[in-house]
Amino acid sequence: MTKKAVILLSGGLDSITTLAIARDQGYLCHALSFDYGQKHSAELHAARRIAGHYQVEAHKIIHFDLDSIGGSALTDAGISVPQTPQKGIPVTYVPARNTIFLAFALGWAEVLQARDIFIGVNAVDYSGYPDCRPEFITAFQQLANLATKAGIEGNAVTIQTPLIDWSKAQIIRNGLALGVDYAQTVSCYSADAQGRACGKCDACRLRAQGFAEAGIEDPTRYQHSISD
Repeated sequence: MTKKAVILLSGGLDSITTLAIARDQGYLCHALSFDYGQKHSAELHAARRIAGHYQVEAHKIIHFDLDSIGGSALTDAGISVPQTPQKGIPVTYVPARNTIFLAFALGWAEVLQARDIFIGVNAVDYSGYPDCRPEFITAFQQLANLATKAGIEGNAVTIQTPLIDWSKAQIIRNGLALGVDYAQTVSCYSADAQGRACGKCDACRLRAQGFAEAGIEDPTRYQHSISD
C-alpha cells in the first residue's frame, strides 16, 4: 500500500531535508507552505522550486495574516530583525506559528487519509523557540488524535520529526547523502527579493555554522560579503 504524508515546506534548509527523508522512506509527499504575512516572500519562491524539483503529489500555499497581530520581527513592521545574538526567546519567534501550521497540516492529512505529518523542527541548533521542542510535538500529537474523526476511529496521525535531535551539521550531511541541493533553499530572516541572505541574522549564523562544522562549502548566496 502507498503511504501518504503531508510535509511542512518552508523553503529552508531543514524543510527540504525533511522532504528528502520522507521521499526516501517511500511516502507520497503532499507539500504545505504558508504565506502568513512574513516580511519577505523569497522562502515561498524557494518552496515552489523545491516542490517542483521533487515532483510532490501536490503543493498548497495557505494564506493568512499573522502580521495583523504582529509581535514578531518576522511579521511586524515595527520590530527589526536582530543582527546580533539575543538572550532568551528572540523577537524572531512568531507566536503560535507551528501550532497553526500543524493544525492546517492535520486538516489536510485527514482529508487525504494520510497517516503522517512531517515537520522539520529541531531542538539542538535552533533559536530557542518553544514550538520546536519535543514536549510541544508530544502535546500536539495527543491533541491531533483527540480532535479528529480519524483519530477517534483509530486512524491516528503521527507527527514525524526526523531532525529533532540533529545538529545543523548532521542535517546537512544527511541531506547531502540524499542528494539535497541546498543552493535551492532560503533560510534568512531578511532575504532580499532575489533570495540572497543577509549573513547576519540568527538563521544565517546557524546555517553558516552548520556548513562550517560539516566541512561543506556553503552554497548560500549573500547580499554582501559576510565579513562586511
